[in-house]
Order: sequence, then structure tokens, then C-alpha cells
Amino acid sequence: MLEPLGVDETTFAVYHALLSNPDSTPAQISALVKLPMDEVSRIMDELRKLELLVPTWSDPDAEHAVHPRVGLSGLVERRRAELNRQLGELREAESSADVIAEQYNELLTSRSSADVEVLKGRANATRRIEELGLKARDSFWGMIPAHIDDTIHPAETSPDLLLLQRGVRLRTIYLQNMTVSKPGLDYAATLHRHGGEVRATPTLPMRLLIIDRELAIMAMDPEDPVAGAVIHRSPGVLALSLALFDSYWSRASELFSPEDRDNNDPLTPHEAEVLRLLAGGAKDEQVARLLGISLRTARRITANLSERLDATSRFELGVAAAKRGWV
Repeated sequence: MLEPLGVDETTFAVYHALLSNPDSTPAQISALVKLPMDEVSRIMDELRKLELLVPTWSDPDAEHAVHPRVGLSGLVERRRAELNRQLGELREAESSADVIAEQYNELLTSRSSADVEVLKGRANATRRIEELGLKARDSFWGMIPAHIDDTIHPAETSPDLLLLQRGVRLRTIYLQNMTVSKPGLDYAATLHRHGGEVRATPTLPMRLLIIDRELAIMAMDPEDPVAGAVIHRSPGVLALSLALFDSYWSRASELFSPEDRDNNDPLTPHEAEVLRLLAGGAKDEQVARLLGISLRTARRITANLSERLDATSRFELGVAAAKRGWV
């Protein structure tokens, strides 16, 4: 309770004993609080530093515990003054950080060299990235932190499909919450069917594109999607970008595999409807209520579908069903 003032539970116990028994010796206080004598002596030294144990006016050789209203109020004021000092230092540091960040932004937006290319604005960035994609020779890797409500363009008109048709290796990491949506999963399935490698992960730190392992493209400001992008060609930045991508790629879940099995056995009407509702985010209870079946039956249908598709989670069930065109 008083830890922010530097008074922990044990220290308070000794302080309270001194207040309640003002004429007691340290040995008697030790017995009252059931602590070793050397521990009580250490705590009394701490109380002196906190000015909660001070010399008595009438006898300088004697000491007394200061009344809590006076002693603790003094501690509060000293603590408040310390916090205000630290807050002032923090504000100064924050101001300095803002100045440094602004100077760096000015450097980014004004610098263009063989190693760094600044693309101001989303439109400019999009056009340049599409241009670079057309020049890709070997590989095009991407970390795409798109969310479920982001617009998913038709795969047939996507630049990704053009890359695959030209024989460029495509590796893409999406957020799992994007791939559980039907448009997102359909898009990923189309890329897979055309030879792309697609994985998903719960979190991604930023949007990152790597072309031919020769250049890395990242947002100018991750918090402002319309600010533009920066293209890096320097070996240091490229090595860091490759390491970041490889780290997330190795931990991400495979959405599809070359051994995907076709299962053409027809679904029953209930199975088809259960899959549709599950793909829409419905829980077992909602499925049962909407279909007019028991909760036990709804769970049995889901379990049978999961076993049939070798799925161990709702996420895997949605992926497997989408691959077969069932949802």
C-alpha cells in the first residue's frame, strides 16, 4: 500500500510497532514484529532516512516515530517532487526525440541516392512498386499486415498473378485474421494454385517487400499508410530485411501444401450450412440456434468435418474447406 513511498510491508510493521509502543527498546520491537534484531536495526536506519524516526526534542539521545499525518505527508510531498522532476526530464527527452525524428524525416524526404529512393505519397509508391515488380527476375517476397476489412483485389487482375505467370517465385506472409475471411482465403488459394507460397501468422511488425533479394521496400511511416514508401538497396538494410522476413516465414503457418488432397465426396445440406456459418465467424451455439439443431449435433458435424479434412482447429478447417471450394 505504501510501497510507492518507499515503505514496504515489513518496514511499515516496524514503524507501526514504534508508533504503538513508543517506549520500547529495539529488542522489544524485534520481539513484537518477530524479526531478527539485525533486520530491525536495518529497518530503523531506513526509517531514519525516510524521516519517520527522528530524535526527541527533549532528549536528543532518544528517538520517536513521527506521527503518520506528518511523516507520511512529508513522504508524499517528497515523492511528488521527485515525480515532477522526472516528468520534466521525460518531457525534455520527448521534445528532443521529436526534434530528432523530424530531422530524420526531413532527411528521408529529401534524400535520393543509389542506396535510398523516397516515394512520397501512396500513389507514387504504388506506381513505382508495380514498375519494380515488372522487372523482378527471380523472387518477390512480402510481409502483408492486411486486416480482414482491407480491400482484396480479384486475384485474376493482381500483379501477384502476373509475377507467377512469369516464373517469379512468390512468398507471402499474411495475418491470420485476413486469411480466415472468405475473400482473403480465396485470394491466397488462387496464388497457391498458380505456384505461390503463402503462410499466415498472428502478428506482423510492418509491411515489407523484398525483390530479387536486391532491394527492400518499406513504409515511410508505418502509422501513416498514405505517407509513401522508401526503397533501400544498401547491403546493411537489405540483410536486416531478409533476416526479418526469414524469421517470420519460419514461424508462420503453412496455409497450403503440395500434398493437398482432393475430396469430392458431396457435403450434406447441414454440413454445407455449418461450414458457411463457421466461415462467417459463428460459434457452435449460434450454428445450433440458426439451423434449429442441438448444440451436440452442431459440434458433432464440426468434429466430423475436421476429421474429414484433417483439421485440428477452426482456422485449419476454414483453410481446408476453402481449398476444396466448399465455402
